[in-house]
Amino acid sequence: MGSFEALGLNPWIVKQCQMVGIENATPIQKECIPQVLAGKDCIGCAKTGSGKTLAFALPLLQVLSEDPYGIFALVLTPTRELAYQIADQFQIMGKPIGLRQCVIVGGMDMMRQGMELSKRPHVVISTPGRLYDHLGSCATFTLKKIKFLVIDEADRILSGDFDEQLKRIFEALPEQRQNLLFSATMTDTLDKVRKVAKKEMFLHETKSEVSTVETLKQHYVLCPTAVKDGYLVQVIRKFKEDRPRGSIIVFTKTCKNCQLLSMTLNEVGFTNVCLHGMISQKLRLVALNKFKTNNVKILIATDVASRGLDIPEVELVINHTVPNIPKDYVHRVGRTARAGRGGSAVTLVTPNDINLLHAIEELINTKLTEYPVDEKEVAKIFTEVTVTRRQAEIELDETDFMEKKELNKRKDIVFAGKDPDRVLQKKDKYKKKLRKEKIKAAIKARTERKKQREQATSS
Repeated sequence: MGSFEALGLNPWIVKQCQMVGIENATPIQKECIPQVLAGKDCIGCAKTGSGKTLAFALPLLQVLSEDPYGIFALVLTPTRELAYQIADQFQIMGKPIGLRQCVIVGGMDMMRQGMELSKRPHVVISTPGRLYDHLGSCATFTLKKIKFLVIDEADRILSGDFDEQLKRIFEALPEQRQNLLFSATMTDTLDKVRKVAKKEMFLHETKSEVSTVETLKQHYVLCPTAVKDGYLVQVIRKFKEDRPRGSIIVFTKTCKNCQLLSMTLNEVGFTNVCLHGMISQKLRLVALNKFKTNNVKILIATDVASRGLDIPEVELVINHTVPNIPKDYVHRVGRTARAGRGGSAVTLVTPNDINLLHAIEELINTKLTEYPVDEKEVAKIFTEVTVTRRQAEIELDETDFMEKKELNKRKDIVFAGKDPDRVLQKKDKYKKKLRKEKIKAAIKARTERKKQREQATSS
């Protein structure tokens, strides 16, 4: 830890940090802030909860205060919720200089967003997809004078899923700019990141063999696929008996499963809110606010909530499904045990998930321990949970849940002035190609790690 004064920050920024209770800089802030102020491109890679947002926000605000104009900086982030969270931090820290900012994400009115962009805010915080839409349909703003491009959760944005959007966005940016890229996991996309950063570049990477924080207790529960929901309910019940006021996030894979779990848990007595891509943006923000303010203690979510969200009071993360990509596990469990606090993570593992569990343990260099669950209690509640879930499935089918998802996709494409059939066909083809490339890369990486272990053993 170190003082913010020693990093070259102006007194007004130091005072603002003190007003919100931040006295000392974290390692990533201590390393990156002076380099950003010196005009260097910067790559910051550190564990979740290490203060990455302020590592780029504070020096950016200082440079802005010296020569204020709009649009001064663009911040790209992969999820809507993270965009709003980053905006909140900019608003708090930039209050003394009258910072003007806007959030450009999907699910909100494009006309209103276009008007906000035309007013030339100092900072634009956006998801790649919605900014791509504005660049193609709105001529009321320009990004040609920005001084800073910030890519938060850079490994996710540069993973290939946003390549089409990024191509147009980068074409709209000036060649001379300062690039700041941050994430908790960036090993497999570091080469791509280096290509984005064209000037002299500073790299800060946490030197640790373990990808998760020391204060996090990590467990697994081995359970049959057919009774997984029963084990989930029992894990929640056991936790609530010990910590009635403790907050829990349950991560699952799909929007539909997220909605079903939420409905099921509400019916069996565990009040919760859910967060996934099929909910309108306004309702997503309402759900997240209820959870953040402790009005509701359980959040059921897809991976839209796995990256960057800072909810300090979360005590338990449950992985209802094991993530296919090991680094996604790191981001999920990073929602607890933040800023030196303690926390626990429990992953429900079926026999089909054993290889995924081993891949996660290999990445984080930590063995998960078994979490004790009373199987007799699971047997008692199994019937109730199963019947309740089936009822939820019937209710959800009656609402045409999946049909609405397809309809919303088509509406967005038509609104952008494109043929939905051609766009969706092109996206499906691209996703299949990307999936094959990811599988090949994963197999290659695993083979190389195996060779390295064998060489290390033989030597």
